[in-house]
Amino acid sequence: MKIALIGYGKMGKEIEKIALSRGHEIVCIIDVNNRQDFDSDAFRSADVAIEFTAPSVAYSNCMEAFKQGVKVVSGSTGWMNSHALEMRQLCQREGKTLFWSSNFSLGVAIFSAVNKYLAKIMNNFPGYEVSMEETHHIHKLDAPSGTAITLAEGILENIDRKDKWVMGTLTAADGTVSGTTECKEDEIPVSAVRRGEVAGIHTITYESAADSIVITHDAKNRQGFALGAVLAAEYTAQHSGFLGMKDLFNF
Repeated sequence: MKIALIGYGKMGKEIEKIALSRGHEIVCIIDVNNRQDFDSDAFRSADVAIEFTAPSVAYSNCMEAFKQGVKVVSGSTGWMNSHALEMRQLCQREGKTLFWSSNFSLGVAIFSAVNKYLAKIMNNFPGYEVSMEETHHIHKLDAPSGTAITLAEGILENIDRKDKWVMGTLTAADGTVSGTTECKEDEIPVSAVRRGEVAGIHTITYESAADSIVITHDAKNRQGFALGAVLAAEYTAQHSGFLGMKDLFNF
């Protein structure tokens, strides 16, 4: 399979390493200094482009790839809420293909399924209050993380007494804390911590007067995310439409 990389930071380099190890070819690498290469034969030759950049440029990157007739796998967060409807319409009505996920880790896909199942159980126990905290490296621009938002949405789908998630506290890299976890009864507070080079920790807590139930996913490095992105690219090369992890992993 021929792959174009959009974004060549730490994730881009990790994806390149795993893609090559699985026998794929990197035909084009686009970063901040050579965006003109979207309009190139090398980029157009790609079966799939894998995009890991920043919220401010992810949308335009996808649109540039679509313009060149290239399918996209995107792991950039912080932009999809504003463009989800448009992306779905482009895929459904104009034949574009986008595989988007807030997190490509197999472990997170499993964790997400466990999260939804636990929420279904906890729907019957109103004595438990639910909250979430995510921790990421200091370079991450969006808070809370896209993964935390996806997990919160999974809880909201299954707990009738909760209607929305709200931003809780934000602990900055220098240790300062802003915000609050106090919220309305129908809200779920999602707090964020920015610390060091943490790959990603997501913790969901159900608290009652008697006890606590806690589930956590702790990513050790970027390898799991990169492998998932390459697996998604392999899937996307053979499929079309607006795709996600539920298509790749059926559980």
